[in-house]
Amino acid sequence: MLKFIFGPLGGYAYGFTLLATILITVAGMMSVVLLLTFFGNWIREKIVSIFYKKRKKFTVNSRRFVTIWKKYGLIGVAALTPIVLTPIGGTLLAVSSGSPKEKIILYMFISASVWSVIFSSALYFFGNEILKYLPDYAK
Repeated sequence: MLKFIFGPLGGYAYGFTLLATILITVAGMMSVVLLLTFFGNWIREKIVSIFYKKRKKFTVNSRRFVTIWKKYGLIGVAALTPIVLTPIGGTLLAVSSGSPKEKIILYMFISASVWSVIFSSALYFFGNEILKYLPDYAK
């Protein structure tokens, strides 16, 4: 749920099948997407406001999010979410932009599915080759 790459790595490490790893990875990302899409504003208003009374409106991260949003839009953000933004960051960016919830869920699902197949397949097909180059304590 927190970092997309942990799904394929965990599935490979625990010896799951390729299909199971893909499904678990997609389910992990989509659980965050659904949670934040439907309850993101409530979480921000009720929980985050307790810990952050005075929040700066213009921070380095908020400016970076605005730049990404203006440059790529919802489809670009969804495509970049698993590899750059993390599921939490990408979903928060999409929700805060005011995009329709149905589109957020659809685009994030497509992105999670595609990237899960790419990462998991690469790891399952080339994982043993990569392990040869790691030090013994990392195996």
